[in-house]
Parts: sequence; C-alpha cells; structure tokens
Amino acid sequence: MELDTGATAWMLTSASLVLLMTPGVALFYGGMTRSKSVLNMMMMSFGAMAVIGVVYVLWGWSMSYGSSVAGIFGNPFQHFGLAGTIYGADGGYLMDAHGVPVVVGVAFQVTFAIITTALISGAVADRTRFTTWMVFVALWVTLSYFPMAHMVWGGGLLSGDGPFASIAAPIDFAGGTVVHINAGVAGLVLALIIGRRKGFGTVPMRPHSLPLTMLGAALLWFGWFGFNAGSAFTADGTAGLAWVNTTTATAAAVLGWLATEKVRDGHATSLGAASGAVAGLVAITPAAGSLSPVGSIALGAVAGVLCALAVGLKFRLGYDDSLDVVGVHLVGGLVGTVGIGFLATETGLLYGGGASQLVVQVIIAVAAMVFSGVVTAAIGFVLKAAMGWRVSEDVEVSGIDQAEHGESAYEALGVGRFSTDTGAGAPAPVRRSTTEAHA
Repeated sequence: MELDTGATAWMLTSASLVLLMTPGVALFYGGMTRSKSVLNMMMMSFGAMAVIGVVYVLWGWSMSYGSSVAGIFGNPFQHFGLAGTIYGADGGYLMDAHGVPVVVGVAFQVTFAIITTALISGAVADRTRFTTWMVFVALWVTLSYFPMAHMVWGGGLLSGDGPFASIAAPIDFAGGTVVHINAGVAGLVLALIIGRRKGFGTVPMRPHSLPLTMLGAALLWFGWFGFNAGSAFTADGTAGLAWVNTTTATAAAVLGWLATEKVRDGHATSLGAASGAVAGLVAITPAAGSLSPVGSIALGAVAGVLCALAVGLKFRLGYDDSLDVVGVHLVGGLVGTVGIGFLATETGLLYGGGASQLVVQVIIAVAAMVFSGVVTAAIGFVLKAAMGWRVSEDVEVSGIDQAEHGESAYEALGVGRFSTDTGAGAPAPVRRSTTEAHA
C-alpha cells in the first residue's frame, strides 16, 4: 500500500486533537473541585499521560492489537516495544489499509488509552493519594483498557469477529464501551471502595472556577473531532459524517440538559451547559459513523436529559462520585451504545432493521460493564490493602494540594480562599442542579 499523505496528515492531526482532550479534562475537572484540590485533580490527568505514554509503547499496542489470546487480549510480547510495527521487511514503513503508516495508528490509539483512564479521576477527587493513583493507572490500563480495546476493536469477543456477530455486527465507532462505559463503571467502583469525602451531602462543595470548567469543556468539544471523525481512519465522507453528527448531538444535549435544569431548578446554568456538552459528546461517540444528523439530534437530546437526571443518583444511592463520572460517562455511554440499536440508519430498529442490532448493543454494553467492574474491583481492593487510597482526614480538610504536591493553585490569595470546606463561615450554596459539584 502506497503512502496517502492526506490520510496520514488527518490521522496525525486527529491524534494531536485527542491528546489535547486530556489537558481539557484537567481543566474541566479542576474547575469543578475546591481550590485546595485543583492541582491534585489536574495532576491526576497529567500523571495518566505520563504513565500510559510509556506503557502503551511497551505492551499496550500489542495487548490491544496483537494476536488474540482467547479473544480477550492481544499477546503482550508479540509487539513489545512496538517490535514489528514500524518497519516492514523492505525497510520501509508498514502501512495500514488506508495508506497510513501503522506507527501513526499507534500515535492515535495511545491518546484514547490516556483520556479513558484520566476520566476515572473525577470520581475520586479530593481524597486520593497521588502515588496510589499512579500505580492504579498502570494496572488499570493494562488489565481493563487494553483487553477491552482488543475485545471490541482488535478482533476479540465483542468485535465483528466475535460470537455475537452471528446476531448482528457490534457497533462501537469510537469508544462507547471501550472508553465511556469502561471508565464510568471504574469510577463507580473506585468511589465505592474509597468511600465518601468528609462532609459529603452535608457541606457545600461548590466548583471553585466555572470559567476553567467551561474552558475545559470547549477544549474537549474541539478535541472530540479528532476522537470521532478521526475514527474513520482516513479523510473521507465517513469522517465528515462523524464530524457533523458530533456537532449536532452535542448541541442537542446542551439544550436537553439546560431545559431539564430550567424546568427542575428554575435556572439554566453554565455548569449545566458544559456538562451537557460532554454528555452529548459521550453519547455520540459510539454512534458517530452509523447515525444520520437528525438521528444524532435525537440521541443527543435524550442523553442531555437523562444525564442531567442521572447525576443526582449519587445522593439517592449514597455513593460519592465527586465530579459525576457515572452520571455523564456511564449513563451517556449506555445511551449512545444502546441508542445505536434504535437509530443506526442501516440496521436500527426505527429504520426497519429489526431488533438484532439492539440485542447485540445491549449485550456488548452489559459485557463491558461486567468486565470493567470485576477488573477494577480487584485492582482497587488490592491497592487499598497494599498502599491505601485515602489521604488522612487532616489532609483532606486542610488541602490535598499542599500535602501531596507541596503547592497551592492560588498562593497569593491563600490556599483555601475559594474553598467551602466546612459549614462555618461558608457562603450559602447556590442550587445549580442535583449534582454536588453544581450545588
């Protein structure tokens, strides 16, 4: 296959856009935390970039796309250190079916592994030891993300080559199962293992900087064009369709979230707009290449409403998902993955395709939830026993940034200038939605 410079340029651009999403997550999450925790929150994203950037080259690509072991993961030694991946027998670069060097595919896929793992950090904000988090990143990406990527995209059990393809070919265009359901379940499991923050449900824990959060959401939206349109793996009509569907679904989700807030709370908030955008981006991720633009509007609107409602579940059920990873990524990922069964233009139930696609989409969603839940629980409990997850209560109250990193984000203003750590002297909470981050 000869080099296609246009397709190669697009994939390098897409890889760069997706990499930008992780600093976007750092800003999005950082703005929603209290000022005493913002650096720690951002460091969890940057730490994931550092760890996975090394691990992926060593065994991550091989575990994701190497020869299958029982349909669950690729052989980690086959392409260890990218052996046999960069150059062919003739000394030239290996090419994929689109005329893009395989090493460019490695660049694209490592950014997915990074952003997926970084997403989990929002569920455990304000109380997590940084060293334990860094070890978790290496273990989780190895034992949960790489196998899931192989099962869905590498020819494994949940792919078009797996056993469920006899019903209908599973569809996950850019990561509903691999990224969002995987990370959402992991966030829920860790939140349960680590436990609630001191004062959860009784002390105001308001975002310290909504402008940072909105900036982070804007960077995520921008980077997501690489995430979704880049998953066409070349610059073609499918990439264009994915771009349009990503935009329309996201816009519709913002409207759905804001309408829900207005009806329920009487206010359409900036945090609601930012969160609604992310919910729409999450939902359209698995479906971007298989829906029409009109179907994408419907999917985004449903995701905006359901995610806005779902973020309040933590108060009803008692788990402390600090920044709504479960409500946005797990629920949004489920909406998108299952929604394909209804709205896919070629195989969806509402387009006359019957129920086969819907059945398969439900199966792969449930399988992803079970796999991520079991693996994350095993890792989480082992690390709890071996290293401990939580900082001390004194550190949690006084400021995790100082204790873990020896720094504060707003030194001139005082470490806790914008923190609402205790009820004493704290400003009255402004009700913005049912989420704690918005309260």
